[in-house]
Amino acid sequence: MDNDSDFTFCQVGAPVSEEGKKLVPDIGGIKINDDSSTDSGGGQNSGLLSEDKSQDNPTSTRQATVGSLSFKVTDRSGLKKVSNPTPGDARTSATNPQELKAGGKKPAARAKVPFEKGYSQMDWLKLTRMHPDLAGLKGQSNRRLISMNEVKEHRMEGSMWTVLKGRVYNLSPYMKFHPGGVDILMKAVGKDCTSLFNKYHAWVNAEFLLEKCLVGILDETR
Repeated sequence: MDNDSDFTFCQVGAPVSEEGKKLVPDIGGIKINDDSSTDSGGGQNSGLLSEDKSQDNPTSTRQATVGSLSFKVTDRSGLKKVSNPTPGDARTSATNPQELKAGGKKPAARAKVPFEKGYSQMDWLKLTRMHPDLAGLKGQSNRRLISMNEVKEHRMEGSMWTVLKGRVYNLSPYMKFHPGGVDILMKAVGKDCTSLFNKYHAWVNAEFLLEKCLVGILDETR
C-alpha cells in the first residue's frame, strides 16, 4: 500500500505469538489502535502484554502489539449490570405536582365551618353582582391612597378593614361567607393580613373574590 501506516486485518508484520492467540476469547471487547508511529522497536515489542486492574476499577485493560499491529483488550466482565427502573418505581419516585406549589410547602390545615343557609360561596358571588356598594364607599373612589393608621381605625361592625397584598378591603360583608368562619377572619381586621392569607390559601384569587369590597390602595409612604 502507498501509506505504510495503514493496515488491514489480513496484513500482519510478524507471525502471531502464543500470547496473541490467548487474546482470541476476548475479541468481543477488543479496541484496535494504530500505534505504528510509537512502535519504534518493531518486532522487539511483539507479543508484549500488560494488564491494569484494581479493586476500584472492575475492568482490566491489556495492551499488546503483534508486529506493527497494536491493540487493547478490555475485560468488562467485572462491571455490574444496571437494571432499568420498573414502571412501579417510576410512579413512586415521581413528584406530586401539588407539592411544588408555594415553594414546595403545604398550606396549613384549617378547620372548615359549615355554611349557614344562604351564605355559600355561590351566594357570595350572586351578592357581588347585585349589591351596589359592598365596600361602603358612598360615592368615594376605590383607588384613593389609605394609610395604615386609617386602616386601624376601621375595626367596627359594618366597617372592618384589612390590607391584603397592598390593597385595602372592607371585610364586613364577607364575614359570614368565609369558609373558615368569622373568628379567623377577625384576626385580619385592622391589620395587614397578607402573611395570614398566604399561610392558609395562597392559591385563592382574592382580587376577584373581594373585588366589590375594595376600599383603596395602601399608602406605604405614611
